[in-house]
Amino acid sequence: MKKELTTQVGPDGHLNLAVDLGHNGANKTVHVVVETVEEPESRLTTSREDWIRFVQSMAGRITDPTFCRQPQGDYETRERFP
Repeated sequence: MKKELTTQVGPDGHLNLAVDLGHNGANKTVHVVVETVEEPESRLTTSREDWIRFVQSMAGRITDPTFCRQPQGDYETRERFP
């Protein structure tokens, strides 16, 4: 039997696991491997300055001369609130 799970280490640095192996797993010897998982770069916090630099670097990136903004349509007319 093989079970894999991903969990978070607590702020105190302790990892608490409770894994239900059922009756078939009772009184068996198990092998536990702990491996840290690096956070994907997209989940890392970006500073405001980095974000501004990224947004500014995107300006003018579309080089296709036929590219244009599509018609946006008209606003719908709604009833006014009293």
